[in-house]
Amino acid sequence: MSYADKVFIDMCKDILENGTSTEGEKVRPRWEDGTLAYTIKKFGVVNRYDLRKEFPALTLRRTGIKSCVDEMLWIWQKHSNNVNELSSHIWDAWADEQGSIGKAYGYQFGVEHQYKEGMFNQVDRVIYDLKNNPYSRRILTNLYVHQDLNEMALYPCAYSMTFNVTKNNETGKLVLNGILNQRSQDILAANNWNVCQYAVLIHMLAQVCDMEVGEFVHVIADAHIYDRHIPLIKELISREPFPAPIFKLNPEVKDFYDFKPEDVELIDYQTGPQIKNIPIAV
Repeated sequence: MSYADKVFIDMCKDILENGTSTEGEKVRPRWEDGTLAYTIKKFGVVNRYDLRKEFPALTLRRTGIKSCVDEMLWIWQKHSNNVNELSSHIWDAWADEQGSIGKAYGYQFGVEHQYKEGMFNQVDRVIYDLKNNPYSRRILTNLYVHQDLNEMALYPCAYSMTFNVTKNNETGKLVLNGILNQRSQDILAANNWNVCQYAVLIHMLAQVCDMEVGEFVHVIADAHIYDRHIPLIKELISREPFPAPIFKLNPEVKDFYDFKPEDVELIDYQTGPQIKNIPIAV
């Protein structure tokens, strides 16, 4: 069993056995048929993954690594808020007729800010500090910009990434660690998708900044399983898992803005069958 499988199974069991229900409460999300979408939820779930040991891809079912990397690069590299520049269709329900999701996600990374060292957008500032001030405790991004919330089609779920550099005492090389803060997560639809995205991001930034990868910590304020997902989750966590795949990143890429989804590969990625047509609450 991969470590990601163990984390996922334990988390789902904890939510189902010890979580609280929102049934009957005033909730925002609805199913496509207009029915209110209730959840079983846990507050403050924290999962840790040591990227030096294995890549945290779920094997209970397949996570589409190329698609999730494409979405991550759409935000972090393209700084885009237009679904027409994205290969998948996961954001289509929130986009307007022109494909825009408003001042959300990638839009915020495209905005430049004045620092004492000059003008930077948030991503370039992270890369600058990792290369020039690696022991800074101020290397982070924030997508939850309050003055722009009214112009966002959806408030950011995964909204903040904090980077921290340590040292490998054996090799002397710097080690890149990261914490993803997420206000809300649909566990079935998005958990391993987000885990793989930000694990890949840490690998990419470590490579272009000449560092080793370290830990990825995932903090979820509201970790929830939707009512219509409960039987799907129960079936999923009853499956027999496989060993973790081997992660490969194109070593020739030295500039973050040159990475493509094709530069990421999972070798020997064995998985259970995919769950098709997962209902999504909007």
